[in-house]
Amino acid sequence: MNEEEVFYAMALTRLTGLSASQALLLYQQLGSGRAVYEHRNDIRDVLPECTPRLAEALLHWDDALQRAAAEMAFVNNHHIQALTPADDRYPVRLSECPDAPIVLYFKGTADLNHPHILNLVGTRHCTAYGKDLVCRFVSGLKELCPDVLVVSGLAYGIDICAHREALHNGYDTVGVLAHGLDTIYPSHHRETAASMVSHGGLLTEYMTQTEPLPNNFRQRNRIVAGMSDATIVVESAYKGGALITARIAQDYGRDVLAFPGAVGAPYSEGCNNLIRDSKAGLITSADDFVAAVGWQTAAQRKKSVADGIERTLFPDLTAEERQIVDLLQQTNDLQQNIISVKANIPIGQLTALLFQLEMKGVVKPLAGGTYHLIN
Repeated sequence: MNEEEVFYAMALTRLTGLSASQALLLYQQLGSGRAVYEHRNDIRDVLPECTPRLAEALLHWDDALQRAAAEMAFVNNHHIQALTPADDRYPVRLSECPDAPIVLYFKGTADLNHPHILNLVGTRHCTAYGKDLVCRFVSGLKELCPDVLVVSGLAYGIDICAHREALHNGYDTVGVLAHGLDTIYPSHHRETAASMVSHGGLLTEYMTQTEPLPNNFRQRNRIVAGMSDATIVVESAYKGGALITARIAQDYGRDVLAFPGAVGAPYSEGCNNLIRDSKAGLITSADDFVAAVGWQTAAQRKKSVADGIERTLFPDLTAEERQIVDLLQQTNDLQQNIISVKANIPIGQLTALLFQLEMKGVVKPLAGGTYHLIN
């Protein structure tokens, strides 16, 4: 990734008087942080709809550039990846969301465009019941789908339980933080966070020296939801951050599922309400989850390999269609946006190709915009 572009994208996020949504809109309309900077003096010529107040905000870059320079030095000194939507390492699922961050800071080894990503969220005050659900779910999922990236927020309760169970079962796991990568909050989770760096990673949109303020946690929930195929709520009170994540995931068109709890149990009330109001599917096990989202299990994958999916079965495929089939042979059950990136096929063209493959009985669509290669 071009460091100069990352630098100007960083600075764009620090301009005084510019909201996050305005910064993103400018970035998208002009195509890069550098382009926004280059048009700082004539922005209204390029974007006539730009308000006088916004144009004024774009005239003052000195402090933002200084802050970006300091952050760039920290990033380089600590082997952190600074990712913009133009970087193919940036989470593609998240980039499709209307409020995606312009810059993400990532320290870790995980593929943020992993074929299968889910997040487990819930109350900070989880009960023994909630911990047991996480333990049984993650271990059960490992048997069914050995290759999954588990995402959560590194908070107390369900979040840290999800991270630790993922590590225990050999999954990579990513924690989305509400502050910069110069600290870990809560500090009690430092040891787990250190393990995650080499078996997953830590991800944030915030620069260093950012305090973990309450609104930051609400903001980071959109990253948790947006980078995942599915959100699973394990335990939640009547109100809570997990319900915010679930609502955002639903708005993004992602799968939302919840474990039910005892009627009247305070930390199951949120989950029960989600299920009652048809805002989440009911699951009681990893088997339920896999069936709900249509992921291929290890047994199914083994059978597919044993049976073989030979090109001779599809003699009438075009070169582009064969390219998609070859990709799905390597890793079945991929989201459309992931196929687009890996096959380097524009999304509009890919939609037509997938439709033709579906009509030929070669693939079938699953929940969440995922496509499955039929045996």
